[in-house]
Amino acid sequence: MRVLIVNKFLYPNGGSETYIFKLGDYLRSHGHEVQFFGMEHEGRCVGNAVNAYTSDMDFHGGSKIAKLTYPIKTIYSSEARKKIRLVLDDFKPDVVHLNNFTYQITPSVILEVIKWRKKNKRSCRIVFTAHDYNLICPNHMLNNPNTRQNCEKCLGGHFLNCTKGKCIHGSTAKSLVGTAEGMYWKCRKTYRYIDSVICCSEFMKNKMDTNPLFAGKTIALHNFIDQVEWIDTYKKDYVLYFGRYSEEKGIGTLVEVCKSLPNIQFIFAGTGPLEERIASVSNITNVGFKKGAELENLIREARFSIYPSEWYENCPFSVMESQMYGTPVLGANIGGIPELIQVGKTGELFKAGDRDELKQKIQNLWSNRAKTDEYCSNCKNISFDDIAQYCEKLMKIYEGEE
Repeated sequence: MRVLIVNKFLYPNGGSETYIFKLGDYLRSHGHEVQFFGMEHEGRCVGNAVNAYTSDMDFHGGSKIAKLTYPIKTIYSSEARKKIRLVLDDFKPDVVHLNNFTYQITPSVILEVIKWRKKNKRSCRIVFTAHDYNLICPNHMLNNPNTRQNCEKCLGGHFLNCTKGKCIHGSTAKSLVGTAEGMYWKCRKTYRYIDSVICCSEFMKNKMDTNPLFAGKTIALHNFIDQVEWIDTYKKDYVLYFGRYSEEKGIGTLVEVCKSLPNIQFIFAGTGPLEERIASVSNITNVGFKKGAELENLIREARFSIYPSEWYENCPFSVMESQMYGTPVLGANIGGIPELIQVGKTGELFKAGDRDELKQKIQNLWSNRAKTDEYCSNCKNISFDDIAQYCEKLMKIYEGEE
């Protein structure tokens, strides 16, 4: 099978890039042909045979003259249509697998795939993996960054609310562009051409289904994770948070709770804008950003980890990773988080943003070593899809069987 993977960034930049790289490698190792389409960039590490890519669009840098064209280019890109056509004509894919494509690549590439498909009388399927909420919420998050409240006002295609709430970087101008982009493609009904929408949680699936063009096409499929060796590990006396230090991640709430529990030692591993607030708390040790063996050891040796997010998380890797390494999770009951924790077996839940309940749950787990040991032991039986299991399901989607 020939698979064309489309993603705005073709260099390591975040979770969606990790996803497409691992997916591409696995598919190739099993005899499939894989090529990539996206923006050109000095760090690009995957590509296509005809070296066709769109120009790099740097919203945070670049020349002022180039930025004047961005409001139009982020809605519709004739360049993307021309460049992807070169790839389509050469590669002749059986599947076009869309990932993060809005704003830089734009949905205009979908129109070109349809045009190419009709002209060549091919049955090339269009599959989309939703890594965020962008097709139903212009700022991707279903969260207003100004009020820091979760927001569903744009669901159902009511994208004018993005401008009213200044939801994109607190800017009326940027939010207006986001509104225009959402309204334009809604009016064109372009997303009706997507054959299947892969959602990384049941929660996301339910939100995506609010768009009638997606309802009936959505499939909930949790992200894959590498299988790890089980190691019986001595648990040290600390509670772990690892991830970004920001308000939407619930760090403000967690820090206040930590202050009220001076006899419990917390270790935070990460970086972010709330770093100074963390530094002021005597029972929090901030070890900074960690990865690889260092992070693995921190996770394995913790009594339990906390995932206190206050926005609609989809399928947070940290929640899965903690349990895979044998450490129970106390997670916020929000978004896709509850789908990943076996409550009363591998962890517990608390109401997102509720300081009192979070404090009580931490105290209960900390004072009950037998319970956390039991939860730890139960993690040995936790099961998440590895890439082989994931791709077995993905191939059925590619072939139109799901």
